[in-house]
Amino acid sequence: MKLRSNSLATRLFLSATAWVVAILLITGIVLSSVYKRSVERAFDRRLNFYLRTLIAEAAQPEDPNDKGDKSSDRSVQSLGEPLFDLPLSGWYWRMARIDGDKPEVRASRSLWDATLPKLEDMGIELDQSGVRLAYVNGPDDQRLRMVERPVDLGTEGKYLASVAGDASEIDDETWAFNTYLAATFAALSIGLLLTTIFQVRFGLAPLKRISSGLAAIRSGDAERLEGNFPEEIAPLARETNALLDANRAIVERSRTHVGNLAHAIKTPLSVIVNEAGTHGSDPFALKILEQADIMRDQVAHHLERARIAARAQTIGTVTLVGPVIEALGRTMEKIHRDRDILIDVEAAAGAKFRGERQDLEEMTGNLVDNACKWAEQRVFIEVLLELTPGGALDPTLRIIVDDDGPGLSPEQRSQVAIRGQRLDETKPGSGLGLSIVTDLAALYGGSLRLGAAPIGGLRAELILPGV
Repeated sequence: MKLRSNSLATRLFLSATAWVVAILLITGIVLSSVYKRSVERAFDRRLNFYLRTLIAEAAQPEDPNDKGDKSSDRSVQSLGEPLFDLPLSGWYWRMARIDGDKPEVRASRSLWDATLPKLEDMGIELDQSGVRLAYVNGPDDQRLRMVERPVDLGTEGKYLASVAGDASEIDDETWAFNTYLAATFAALSIGLLLTTIFQVRFGLAPLKRISSGLAAIRSGDAERLEGNFPEEIAPLARETNALLDANRAIVERSRTHVGNLAHAIKTPLSVIVNEAGTHGSDPFALKILEQADIMRDQVAHHLERARIAARAQTIGTVTLVGPVIEALGRTMEKIHRDRDILIDVEAAAGAKFRGERQDLEEMTGNLVDNACKWAEQRVFIEVLLELTPGGALDPTLRIIVDDDGPGLSPEQRSQVAIRGQRLDETKPGSGLGLSIVTDLAALYGGSLRLGAAPIGGLRAELILPGV
């Protein structure tokens, strides 16, 4: 899935990813903390077991038959755990008398000549079970988990019993659990992200179908949005179809009104022309005929603009350019066959104009006809379709008409597009051709550019919306 900063799919994916990561991270921290406390409780139970065993062994009265035999001390030394006999093994115990003038200390062989800190001196308070628990630094800077308890042995005196174990066991178990947890959550994250991608693509598929449907309507391949859409998207499809229907209805009404207006105006003009024609060479009648012709041209021009403006707003109208230009070239060769004009056409395959065929014929026809009037021998027509980078926008259609005639100066090019402006009265025409082309191109969001042709004459470049 390609990510774009302004994409709805990207926003949904990133927001879902952020929530998944946050939830898994918080869950992982909580589970790791809970597991570590569980391991500590199990370790503490083990320490308390050794502590109770140590106290029980120390509380046994001496056997008078032992007479200096210290076998009972040896039994206390191990507490059933060989590590208490291994020097600096990480497992230690200590019994220190705290009520006598003469200190008496017994310790495990593993402690060797080192000692254990007192939790009481570190400010650790007794818990509800009467013991102190904490992490301490032991011999050789070992990190230990230590339990401490004051004990009153009656006639034997008061002692402070301590048992410490290597805390690396807790750390190792916790690290192993965190490793497995991280691997599990990583796999779970990948699975959830893949699921999120599927959900986003599946959930937004109806919007993509609508986008494809609108593209098909704009390209002229369809007239309406068809298909079944989810109930959340169905109103959008219905409103879009209603808008298309309303647009077509408005265009049809506009065409009807334009036609009615044209008929309503042309009929009185025809009556005026006929009445003036009956007076023969009367100067007043001739003036009326002259002005009626001007009115007829003006009415035709503005009605054509209104008609094309209505058509230009029609959605989904597309015209294939190549056949239109080729047919136009053949027609112009026949019209100007007395001048033996050669018209070459080079059109890009598949080039399409986003508009009516009639309008394309009128715009290019005026340009080619003008080129044939001024050309010496040759007219060259080229059709190009320029795609936008990334395909984000519609392509641009360029229709270039070159002739090998005298051409125009920059000053003349700026004047020739003015409606009614003619630079040479010896050439036939009303002076409206290029003006009509400019107006029609503007209605479609295009333009007309005039320049110097490589073959020596005038270049007319028509820029229109393509497909």
